[in-house]
Amino acid sequence: MAKKSEALAMLEQLAYQANCRQYPTMPDAYRPQFKYSDKTANDLTKCIVDFLRYRLHQAERVAVTGRYVDQSKVVSDCLGHQRRIGSGKWIKPSMQVGTADISATIRGIAVKIEVKIGADHQSAAQVAYQVEVERAGGVYYIARDFETFLKFYHLLILQLDLGLTPLAVGWRKRETDFF
Repeated sequence: MAKKSEALAMLEQLAYQANCRQYPTMPDAYRPQFKYSDKTANDLTKCIVDFLRYRLHQAERVAVTGRYVDQSKVVSDCLGHQRRIGSGKWIKPSMQVGTADISATIRGIAVKIEVKIGADHQSAAQVAYQVEVERAGGVYYIARDFETFLKFYHLLILQLDLGLTPLAVGWRKRETDFF
């Protein structure tokens, strides 16, 4: 079995400490064991959102899905048996297409984080969204694993501590260039 990365072990420790602060009278024997992984997009998203919240930043997962409209109906046959006939359809979401997976505010700076695992890459709509965020003065980051995200986070905090504007330093790179 592969050894867990130091970054994930640190996150599990942060989760444990947060639990101790939230429930100070709970005996240690009854505390939950916190397990984190960054193998899937859902796991990595949970790692990042939880980490940012434990560090007292605002962070939320953004789900851009349409809405299902059920157009079926229940009918009865001559024997009284009921059946559902028809189908439903998905309608387009009212949210902006290409929105990042995580929206966060770190020390007053809007940070949008797109989670990509393996060979996954940005769509054209996501690249356009990235350009829009950066043009408005926000920070956009593509996270592929938790350890690399942690390096990005520490660099961002260092730049903010030094009074630098994160956009001016040039640590960001676009994953692909469509222009």
